Formats: sequence, structure tokens, C-alpha cells
Amino acid sequence: MKKLILVPVLGASALTLAACGETATADASGTAEANANPITAAEVEAAQTAWGEGIVAIGQTFTEEGDYSARAAEHIATHYAYGDDATVLFKPTLAAEDQFRESTDEALSYFVGTEGTEDGGFAIAPYTAVRWENNGTVISEDGTMAVAMGNYFFTGADGNDTKVEYSFAYERGEDGDLDIVLHHSSLPFSAS
Repeated sequence: MKKLILVPVLGASALTLAACGETATADASGTAEANANPITAAEVEAAQTAWGEGIVAIGQTFTEEGDYSARAAEHIATHYAYGDDATVLFKPTLAAEDQFRESTDEALSYFVGTEGTEDGGFAIAPYTAVRWENNGTVISEDGTMAVAMGNYFFTGADGNDTKVEYSFAYERGEDGDLDIVLHHSSLPFSAS
């Protein structure tokens, strides 16, 4: 895994944070204030693992005829920054008509399906494992945001993997855990 850290330039940091609705503060010397609890690459990897385990758990709950919608709602509440003041940029893999999922309800529809929509229930496939291969992780200078990009692989009940390309961005939530503020995934390009 490659780990990249942004060059400490206040202008770039402020621009990055402004694009995410945040503001950088500077001291008298013009440098950004240090974050007391910066995000680490290890935390990003742990968040990815937990997200994948959550997808597997939703499918397992569906297979066992449990309340998979409640399990998916818990997954969304745990891993995504949806809330009163939060903006989550979510472009799921298998979405064409409703490309962007701007609310918890839209994300839930994607994960568990809604009759009469394109949503067949991605997470109820089910999958038995999710494996991540990060191409790189970028952590903002002040440690308040991390972006990871690469491929993840979803192992189906038949043992076959589906490769998906992703970009995820994380911010630290009020509970101290990392929350997804950007999730974009797509199937690899095929020239055929």
C-alpha cells in the first residue's frame, strides 16, 4: 500500500477543506493548526475492514431470514456521515437511474433493495468476504480527512470474486470513529 501525505501548504489545505464544507484555521505564522487526533492510514484500513465485515453481515442476516434492513440501517449509521448537517457523496456501483445517494433512505435502498426501483439489494447478494487493495491513501496536512483509492473484491457464495474500483473519503465523527463522507465505486472498464 502506498501512503501519501499532502504537502503542507495552507492554500491547498484550505481549498481541500473548503470543498468539504470545512474551514482551515491558521496561526500567526500562516500554518494550519495541528489536529489533536489526526487520522492515520491504519485507521483507514481498520474502517475498510469493518465496512466489508458489515456488508457480509447484512447478506448473512438476509440468508438467515433475519431483519436485514435493520442490519443495513445500522451499517449505514455506523460507517457513513449522514446526519442533520452532514453531506455524504455516495455514488454506488450498481446505480444508473438514481446515481447519487444523498440520504440514509437512498443508501438503504441500494443496500437492501426497493421494489419498483433499480435497487436489487447489493448487500443481500450475499457476499462471504470483502478484500481491499488500496492503491494509495492521502491524509490531509491537518489530519482531518483521509482519501483512499483502489480495488476491492467481493467474494460471492459461489467463491468467485467481483472486482470493483473505489474511492472513499473519511472524516472523524463525533464518536471518534471514521465516517465515510465520499464513496464512489464502479466496475472496471471493459473495452468489449
